[in-house]
Amino acid sequence: MYLSAQLSYYPLTDDFKPIVSEIVKRLEQSGLEVYPNRMSTQVFGEFDEVMRVVSDTMKWAYETHGKAAFTANFIEGDRRPGK
Repeated sequence: MYLSAQLSYYPLTDDFKPIVSEIVKRLEQSGLEVYPNRMSTQVFGEFDEVMRVVSDTMKWAYETHGKAAFTANFIEGDRRPGK
């Protein structure tokens, strides 16, 4: 099953840009399709892999940077970007 996820990460610190960039870089290194923009990051791939990467990334972010807010939207389907 193919899954699309839209993620937003809000570290609770004034110096948030480097932390957000770190999160996006980790997502990009996952091997999934990742499309960051100014408001969120979209992640596309097989359901289990997307959920694993999102879970691992969230856990790492909390352990590494402390308090933050994540928002996520998920849509199941086989529509990939540009197809």
